[in-house]
Amino acid sequence: MTKQQSIQTDAASAVILQIPLEMLSISDLNPRKAVSEAHIESLADSIERFGLIHNLAGLMDEDGKVGVVAGGCRLRAIQMIAERSKTHPFTTVPVKLAADATEAEDWASAENAAREDMTPADEIRAFGRMKERGASVPEIALAFAVTEARVYQRLALAGLPEPVLDALAAGEISLGTAKAFTLSDDEALTLSLLDQVKDQAVSEAAIKNALHPDAIKATDRRAKFVGIEAYEADGGTVTRDLFSDEVFLASPALLDRLFAEKLDAARADLVEKDGWAWAEARNEAWLNYYELDQMKLARLYPIEGDLTEAEAEDYDALADLANGGVLDEDGEARLSKFQAILDGDYSKDQLAHAGCIILVNGSGKIEVTTGLVRPEDKKAAIEAGILQAPQTSKSDTPKSPYSQKLVADMQAIRLASVQAALLAKPELVLDLLGFGLSVASGSFESVFGIRLDRPTNAPSVEDGFISEPRLEHGIDACEYWQKGTRVDDLAEAFAAFREGGKKARNVQITEAIARTLPHRAGGPEFFGLIAEEAGADIRKHWTPTAENFFSRVSAGHLVDLLCEFLDCDARDEHVTAFAKLKKAEKAEKMEKLMSDPTTQKLMGLTPDQKAKLDKWVPDCT
Repeated sequence: MTKQQSIQTDAASAVILQIPLEMLSISDLNPRKAVSEAHIESLADSIERFGLIHNLAGLMDEDGKVGVVAGGCRLRAIQMIAERSKTHPFTTVPVKLAADATEAEDWASAENAAREDMTPADEIRAFGRMKERGASVPEIALAFAVTEARVYQRLALAGLPEPVLDALAAGEISLGTAKAFTLSDDEALTLSLLDQVKDQAVSEAAIKNALHPDAIKATDRRAKFVGIEAYEADGGTVTRDLFSDEVFLASPALLDRLFAEKLDAARADLVEKDGWAWAEARNEAWLNYYELDQMKLARLYPIEGDLTEAEAEDYDALADLANGGVLDEDGEARLSKFQAILDGDYSKDQLAHAGCIILVNGSGKIEVTTGLVRPEDKKAAIEAGILQAPQTSKSDTPKSPYSQKLVADMQAIRLASVQAALLAKPELVLDLLGFGLSVASGSFESVFGIRLDRPTNAPSVEDGFISEPRLEHGIDACEYWQKGTRVDDLAEAFAAFREGGKKARNVQITEAIARTLPHRAGGPEFFGLIAEEAGADIRKHWTPTAENFFSRVSAGHLVDLLCEFLDCDARDEHVTAFAKLKKAEKAEKMEKLMSDPTTQKLMGLTPDQKAKLDKWVPDCT
């Protein structure tokens, strides 16, 4: 219950009478008007258990009724007890009566001003004394109108050496510092450290570390991996902080042994159950890729599977439902099955010639790097056809990550960008036309023998591609016949055409001639010159997406691209997390990285890297 200071009164007016409960009410002079119901209920429980410790104070009117000016909460609690219990003891209540209204008002003001909560040190000692007398935690909570959690915390502090509580009472240490000392069972160490921290700005963490210099937090990756229950079952001791969620493991050697045993068991399973030729366990929390390079390990990847046409349609439908959050459990199982096929798996030959490295990451989870071929196993792996022989000639080039169809699509997209750029350069078009028809280019073709070819300038996958409408008019003669647009009177059509004027004529010439430009006209260098002078920009007409590009290259190439975009190597935390994703997830992530500001922020892109992404095109155009 709240500690209160006794009301000081003149002896002549210090009259205490037993007043019938029904004659009592809260006086208008009582300054405490708003009181929580929970507080009154808690106070009522306390009074029922321990009785009324402090009397009420009030002013009696001429009818014998008393208005309570001090102790309004106690009166409300007594009234609550009377309402809920027919056998309550409060038929009358002791009330100190004031001589007049002035004295009553002074009492009301004095009690309200003098009310003061107990200091932490006083509360700790008071709770401790009640506990020593046999009071339970609920009883202490009732007596002081506080929560049981607060009692438990204060009782934990009550066990501290007296000098610590004295220092707390004197303001030489903070309550947080006192809480940190509860982790110590060594009184000599506690008192020695107390002398060092009095009147000093020392953090709780520093005190905890000084009390348990060898203790390991339960948030340590080794503790997470082993598990607190397993650690305690093997005899390990822990210290739990009542004032936070922190748990400290006091036996580092035991934890290290359990960690090594569990990690080795997981390593053995990779060989005995999963079928790898070898497996190596590492104590580090991350893989040192430089060290792997020094070990000259080769890397194998799972063999990606293919879906039938019907399965692919089913997969797309399930993926749409999943994206909409309406996929049921059976659908999720089917989608996972299809995804597993697409992700592929290692073959028996790959397992027989390769191994893996296993470690526990910073989150306490196992990470396995698979498909590693040691130098001494490379020859056998090459003979088995699962590893490509090293290139011995400088003329040898690595296998392109792009399929022929993807290359053709990207070339069509580049052509579309150059043709579209030429539309804004009619003089350049006419220069090219004149040059191409003249002997200066080595051509002897007649102007009237021009053939308006229509090279492919649209990709097979149109997602992310924006065509130029002015380049779509050049349909072939068959389409003219089918659509009934054949011109019957050429003379009349020609006259109408000429009435449009030279500007309209030049526009038609520019559009028609630009549409005939083939990919890499005149060779790569000359075509590059045309593209540069026209100001062609592929990204004005095409944006890389999961559908049109990223899903059409290998998962390994996607990892390489991410390293390129982030200007980092494969050891970067973003890259290692990306490498664990399924291929479809990788493609989706790369699409978002291209255009989604949230993803770019999460991946830590700099303004320069964003600018590079806005201009990036694959090197197969």
